[in-house]
Parts: sequence; C-alpha cells; structure tokens
Amino acid sequence: MKHVLDGYRVLDLTQFLAGPAATRILVEAGAEVIKVEWPGGDPSRKFPFLGEDGRSAYYVQQNRGKRSIGVDLRSPEGVALVKELARGCDVLIENFAPGVMARLGLGYDAIKTINPEIVMCSISAFGQSGPLAHLPGFDNIGQAYSGITSMIGDPGKPPAFPMAAIGDVSTGVHAACAIGFALLYRERTGKGQYLDISLLDSYFHYHEVNVQAWSCSKGEIQPTRSGSHHYAVAPGGIFKSKDSYLFLLPILHLWPKLCEILGRPELAEDPRYVDNASRTRNQKELIAIIEEWLQAQDSDEAAIRILEEGHVPVAPILTVEQACRHPHLIERETVRTIYDRSLGSFQAPGNPLRFSEFPAHLDLEAPYLGEHNAEVLGDCLGYSGAHIADLVKRGVLHNEPIPAQAAARA
Repeated sequence: MKHVLDGYRVLDLTQFLAGPAATRILVEAGAEVIKVEWPGGDPSRKFPFLGEDGRSAYYVQQNRGKRSIGVDLRSPEGVALVKELARGCDVLIENFAPGVMARLGLGYDAIKTINPEIVMCSISAFGQSGPLAHLPGFDNIGQAYSGITSMIGDPGKPPAFPMAAIGDVSTGVHAACAIGFALLYRERTGKGQYLDISLLDSYFHYHEVNVQAWSCSKGEIQPTRSGSHHYAVAPGGIFKSKDSYLFLLPILHLWPKLCEILGRPELAEDPRYVDNASRTRNQKELIAIIEEWLQAQDSDEAAIRILEEGHVPVAPILTVEQACRHPHLIERETVRTIYDRSLGSFQAPGNPLRFSEFPAHLDLEAPYLGEHNAEVLGDCLGYSGAHIADLVKRGVLHNEPIPAQAAARA
C-alpha cells in the first residue's frame, strides 16, 4: 500500500474550497481522486496567485494528486459518463447548492440505484434541509449565521473576520472524517449511505464556551467580542511586549506560577485575582501588571524564554512570512515546499494528518483541466481512443493545453 486509503476511488464533483479541502485530505492519504470539472474548470483556477501563464497557485494547493476530467454535465452523455464512473467508485462527493445534483440526475436516489455501496457526501453552506437550505453561501456567510463573526473584533466596534478559510477547510475536514467513518461502517455491513455536511454546522461546532455559558446562565452571560483578551478567561490574550505583542494563556493552575515569574507571588492570593472570575472582573489592572513586566524585559525573546522555562503557555504573534520560515513548521512539514509544472517550487500548507505506518508524504502534482480524460475513461470505463476523441469533438469532454516544458524544480 502506498498510503492508508490506497485502493479507494473517489469521484470528486467539488469546486472552490470546502469540497476540494475534503478530497485533498483523501488524496494525501492515498485515495484515487477523479476530479470532474465543468468545461470552464473549477472556478478556483482563476484565483490568485496567478503565474505568468494564468496558472493558479490556489488551485494547485488544493488539488494536487487528483486526476482531472473535463465534462459538460449539461449534456445527457456527460451525466451518463459520470454515472458510469460512480458505478466503480467508493465515494462520490459534491458541493453544489442543494437540489442541483438531483436536477442533473445525479442525486443520491439515482446514484445509490447504480451503486448501493457508495458513500455520497454533499457539502453545502446551510445543509440539505432547514429554512436556509436553499440559499447560496460561502465560508464567511456560514460564519456570520453561526455567531462566530459576532465574537471577533474589538468591543464597541464593527465585527471582523479572519483572513483565513477556517470554515471552508474545517468543513472539508469534517466531511473527510464522516467519509472515513462511513467507509468503516460499510466494511462492517456492506451498506453505503448519504452524508449531509454543512459550513454552518461546522462553524457552530467551534463554540466551546459561548453557547453553554449563555444557555446555562439563562442569558445572564451574553458572549460578545472582547478584542485582544478573552471575556471569560483571565489572563488570556494578546499583551504588548518589549518589541511587539505576545499571546499568553496562564490560566487556572498556571496563574500562581506566572505570579512568581512576575516577581509578585502575593497576587496569587490577592482577592482581586484569586480565581478566574475575580481576574476577569479586574482584567484591565491585570493586563497592565503583565504588560509592565513584559516591557521591562531585555527583548521579546528573553521574555518568551523565561515564560517557557516556567511552563507558562506563550507565543509570539508570527506573520505569515515568519511562520513559513519557522524551523519547527519546516521540520514537521507543517509548511511544505511543493512543485508544480508551471509555477515551479513554492511553499504551501502540508498535511496535518500523521500515520506511523505511512510516515512519508506522497509526491503529488495538480492536474490541468481534462488532463486525464483518456486515462480515466480508458482505465475505468474501457473507452477506446476513438470514442474519447469523438466525445471531445462533440463538446462532451473538455481539456486545456499542457505546457511543453515543465518549470525547473528548486
């Protein structure tokens, strides 16, 4: 086996990010992923960064290792072709708006008739049911409905949102997790099933304090954005340091240790700071004490070293560039250097899943649109070269040219 999912075949009708994030995890784990793209290709092929020839690093990052076929799903022959492929697949995953697959004739009722053992996963903004199900949506739309956006930003100022696709990627992770569970169930029972995964469900899942605190307090606690410090945990947040800012989280049993480091052991028994509730009420004064100590140190590095030696959780606020250059992230391949035939070598997020039986990562490349038309349809369906050529001629299959000369590897 080349990896843990070697031998599983996935039919991927996804685009943009949440769906491709799920199938990226599957292909990194060894599954064969056949990416079905419309004639214009996955719209993320137009997302920056774009190389001189228009090649998208965004697309490359999310679709390495997948085999691409370009199919016009508006044609009956294109739909029939996808159905034929579904017959021999373990998983079908899509992230169109609810109802689109059924209108194409590719809904779960149709697919399970062809292949009762298939696991079909639908990813959407709001799910396949409920009053919002019919609405379109992207990552931050689900985030806004989930109550998460209301928690980001400074008090009394407009809410903010993170410059990272937390919802899309985590929804992809939830989908991959559900697919893995469903495949395990199928191994035991022989039964396939349908999975309904939504951005909103995934986002709401992240509330660790807010929902239960509001509900159990009968509304007395109203969770809201609190800027650089947590509203319910103290000390916990971003503190101004000598050179920049540091994140500290010396909560619960770590508080007395921090008091020792600050040279103020008496604070541990001070009624204003003796427990978390007291520290939260007196947070402004507490922040001032901690920042005074941080700014009195020789440097941020010196402060971090002292705090780490005392086992107090602390971290610098790294920029993207600093994170990409950090030796820990590089050694663990949290950030990896990958290669593309057009863009050459560049850094991208690595695979966060680690398997002791498969310690090495797979060497994967992103496909060009329709690059594997002949390979997939020949290998999986036994189509002849003449049949494939005829489908291309009649516009059922599509592809884009592949550069004659590949970029040099760094």
